[in-house]
Amino acid sequence: MDEIDLHLGRKLRRRRKLLGLTQQELAGACGVRFQQIQKYECAANRMSAARLWQLAEVLEAPVSYFYEGLSEAQRRAHEAAGEETDVFARKETHELIRAYYALGERPRRRLLELAKAMNVETQG
Repeated sequence: MDEIDLHLGRKLRRRRKLLGLTQQELAGACGVRFQQIQKYECAANRMSAARLWQLAEVLEAPVSYFYEGLSEAQRRAHEAAGEETDVFARKETHELIRAYYALGERPRRRLLELAKAMNVETQG
């Protein structure tokens, strides 16, 4: 079972419930049995790109809805597995860089010096 499949299944279940649909109703709209929807939701079966597209249409959501928050889910999965995550791929890093460059030159230099000093304190 893959973290991406789990994430997609959770998003599918959330959207289905938000619209007040049963698994049977969603299955009927997609031309599959309700057991297939169950399997998608618990990640026992993978959704093909075509099926994901169809589900998005039925659930009146963009395909991108199913992938929202995925990088965070992947990060948690990697951390749970004890893997090192790429600090430059984190959303937090991008936010910090944007905020840093929104500052004027002098405050940027002061912030950089503060960060360096804090790093020395934690290391020493």
